[in-house]
Amino acid sequence: MSATGDGRPIGVLGLQGDFEAHRRAFEEIGVPARVVRFAGELAAISGLVIPGGESTTLIKLMLDVGFIEPLRLFHAEGRPLFGTCAGAILLAAKVTNPDQFSLGLIDIDIERNAYGRQVESFETARGRVEEPLDSSPFGLPGDSMDLVLIRAPRIRRYGPQVRVLVRHVPASGDPEPVLVRQGNVLAGTFHPELGPERRIHGYFARMARLDAVAA
Repeated sequence: MSATGDGRPIGVLGLQGDFEAHRRAFEEIGVPARVVRFAGELAAISGLVIPGGESTTLIKLMLDVGFIEPLRLFHAEGRPLFGTCAGAILLAAKVTNPDQFSLGLIDIDIERNAYGRQVESFETARGRVEEPLDSSPFGLPGDSMDLVLIRAPRIRRYGPQVRVLVRHVPASGDPEPVLVRQGNVLAGTFHPELGPERRIHGYFARMARLDAVAA
């Protein structure tokens, strides 16, 4: 394993959700990753993944351990953040269904549980890559991508500085964004760590200046 940046591993927030699945996904593509549970550990990582789970519980846990302001500073320093599902909710500018606290680090409005209850979760191959941003193993525009959506939120609005990287193209209805980026913040409404897809982990590793092997 090698790094093109300063050699620090990627961190995966380990307060709730399937953080181990994210850590293993990075290991599968040759990227060092570690679980982070305390704000003091942020100095030792190059980027942070905030995994899925239950967003209100995640916020409470982060408040309990004093993670909110150190996370804002982490972002202000230019280090990348990647939120999946509940993590994307936490990073959003506005949250609905119901309204709740969020960090406002990416200019999106997001609706919680917008596809329905747990039993209405689903997996689909109808993801569509919209924009490869560099030479990473991310796929070309129009390439398909597997999506795992579990009590997934929906991005209802995104600002002019937000770039749509992947859309879900349903059998009926309009395509909608499921992976977006603004600056050093990446947000996805699905769970790439739970399926075979590793291109997104490789892409985030490059955001963190780590040298991922091709997925």
